Amino acid sequence: MANNDAPFGFRAVGGMGSSYETQGTSKYEIQDNYTTAIYQNDLVFTGDGGNDAGTNTSVAGYIAPSAVNEPNNIGVFNGCFYNDPTTQKPTWKNYYPGAINITQGKIDAFVYDNPQQLFEAQSSGTLTQSDMGNLVDMGTYVAGSTINGHSKEEISGTSISNTATFRLIRLTEDPSNSDTSAANANWIVRLNESIYYARVVKTA
Repeated sequence: MANNDAPFGFRAVGGMGSSYETQGTSKYEIQDNYTTAIYQNDLVFTGDGGNDAGTNTSVAGYIAPSAVNEPNNIGVFNGCFYNDPTTQKPTWKNYYPGAINITQGKIDAFVYDNPQQLFEAQSSGTLTQSDMGNLVDMGTYVAGSTINGHSKEEISGTSISNTATFRLIRLTEDPSNSDTSAANANWIVRLNESIYYARVVKTA
C-alpha cells in the first residue's frame, strides 16, 4: 500500500535508551526582524554568517533554519514567544513568520536540543530495512505552512554510511506510512550532526 505523502518536519517522539524522557526544550533567541520564517519541527542551527534554509544570511548567536547539509545544528524548533509589536501583548506562536520587528523584549525560541532526542520524519524516497543504522541528510528544503505553522521538511530517500545529518534508528509504527517497498515511509531518526556532540561515522 502506498504511503501517505505528507511531510511534517521532525516530530519529537522520545529518547534513546530507557532513561527518563521529558521531551523538554531549551530557550534560544531569534534576531529581531529576522527575515526567514521558522516553522514548527524545522531543523535549526546557530547562525554563523552563512546562508540559512531560505538562502538569507544567518546572524551569529541567533538561531536560523538549517540548510541542507548544515553540520552545526542544535536541534528542532518547537515555537517562539515575544511581545507582538502591533498589539503589545505577549504572544506564543508555533512558528516564527519572519520579519517580526519587536519594540520591546526579545524573540525567544524553544528548541528540542537533547542529543538523545529521537524524531519521526518522512522520507522523500524509498528506504528499506537494510538502510537502518545508516545516515541520511535532510531532503530538499520546502518552506512550511503559514496556515498551521508546521514544517514540510523531510529526510532524503538515499542513505549513506559516512557523514550526514541524521541516523536512521527504525521504521515508524504508523501503519499508513510504513511500507518500505514504496517512497515516503516515516522513519525514527536521531540527529547526527550537532554542535553538542561529535558526529559519528558508521564503519563496516
